[in-house]
Amino acid sequence: MEEQAIILDDQAIRRALTRISHEIIERNKGIDNCILVGIRTRGIYIAERLANNIEKFEGTQIQVGEVDITLYRDDLSEKTVDHEPLLKSTKLPEDITNKKIILVDDVLYTGRTVRAAMDALMDLGRPAQIQLAVLIDRGHRELPIRPDYIGKNVPTARTEIVNVELLEVDSLDQVSIKKNK
Repeated sequence: MEEQAIILDDQAIRRALTRISHEIIERNKGIDNCILVGIRTRGIYIAERLANNIEKFEGTQIQVGEVDITLYRDDLSEKTVDHEPLLKSTKLPEDITNKKIILVDDVLYTGRTVRAAMDALMDLGRPAQIQLAVLIDRGHRELPIRPDYIGKNVPTARTEIVNVELLEVDSLDQVSIKKNK
């Protein structure tokens, strides 16, 4: 039997993203030369929310892009249908060379998704810096990847599932954890 516990509700998500937005502005001394890049799928919506917050606080828009990591995954053979990868798209607002890229994702787990996103970005240009913002850091890293901005640290067991639901795709904002009993 599975038990689900809500670890962030809509207000807690809003507060976490507000804090991350302020931290991004502070660390980068504004947003000049910065681009938010969301990792498909939910990372894109989180990046857009961060951009909206930053625009409110700074009075200036920060550019937002999205990266599809499908071809960069190290488990590609498991992600194919009829031996063809399911491709989405990478959309960047401009050349990323010499820009500060802030990668955005919903959950950081092993680090493999972030590694794949960095590989995809490096194929498109040479950023001055890559930073990482995540809503949830659940631990269990397999690669030496550490987020710069964290909404919430959630220690988990490997058997647990962290489920991020966002209004844009799921019709509600909440983060829950499913615990196997």
